Amino acid sequence: MKSHDYYKTLGISKSASKDEIRSAYRKLARKYHPDVNKAKNAEDTFKQVNEAYDVLKDPEKKKLYDTYGHNWDQAGTQPHPEAESFYQGHGGPKGSTRTFHFSNNNDFGGEADLNDILRNLFRKSQSGGFRQNLNDNSFPDNNTDQIQEAEITISIRDAFHGSTKAISLQTYDRGDNGQFVPVTRNLHVNIPKGVSNGSIIRLAGQSSGGDLHLKIRVANDSQFFVDGHDLHTSVAVSPWEAALGAKIPVHTVEGVVTLTIPKGTQHGKKFRLRGKGLPKRKAGAGDLIVTLEIRVPEKLSRDEEKLFAELASKSHFNPRAQQHQRAKAA
Repeated sequence: MKSHDYYKTLGISKSASKDEIRSAYRKLARKYHPDVNKAKNAEDTFKQVNEAYDVLKDPEKKKLYDTYGHNWDQAGTQPHPEAESFYQGHGGPKGSTRTFHFSNNNDFGGEADLNDILRNLFRKSQSGGFRQNLNDNSFPDNNTDQIQEAEITISIRDAFHGSTKAISLQTYDRGDNGQFVPVTRNLHVNIPKGVSNGSIIRLAGQSSGGDLHLKIRVANDSQFFVDGHDLHTSVAVSPWEAALGAKIPVHTVEGVVTLTIPKGTQHGKKFRLRGKGLPKRKAGAGDLIVTLEIRVPEKLSRDEEKLFAELASKSHFNPRAQQHQRAKAA
């Protein structure tokens, strides 16, 4: 592939600064990435852009390229004095022909530049509730341990009881040609009892060249809203249950419990059921907060209407006398 001019490929001059080289690369990589640009020559152009940037971002490679052109990596037969010193300083015998692979730890941020572009392109969502987020350490670097972060969504009952989840993780490894290629990994993850939103499960050695950190997200369901280890729910009661007091059933994750409502309970009253939320990893559990909603029947039978009319004629209760009209946020 090494037949094009690297400077022309990136659209820059030989005097371009590091920032200008990097900016030109990012712009072209976004434009020609095969997942974005479906033109026939997009992939070839993308490879040329990566090849050019791989050389020009590295001061030593750039120096050799400026001296020897496209034979920069085979310049050992007739080395330039500076190149000869470079070869010897990196373990190569004088006059030898070698290809060098340099560390990503340079002023350009290494492969993080490509990650900046790919971070939002390769976001994987699956029916199993797993989502992968590529961060700046998603691609392998032989010189450092890499940590890849991803997110997995579990149910409230998974968090309460613990479970095992099968997930498909797509990462990107560097292929023989130096380009990143997708690799699918199928994993079985043990979700321990007591995890909560934001909990991290560490899977050693399961990402490209390092560990995989799974961030837990506990999803709300039709009965419960998750708040840390606490759960929130609402229960409807009738006007007479609220006025006279009652014992009503309330569902928890474990089963049904009985909640005692005192006489004169108001709409929106909250009750805290201790230890009925999500378990904690070490000991104890969160609470279940129950909010009461007073519901009025939409249709009344003749007898019910009669009783309400009788109550209205005999009762001296006036809710507007106790609480005047007031503003309420929309």
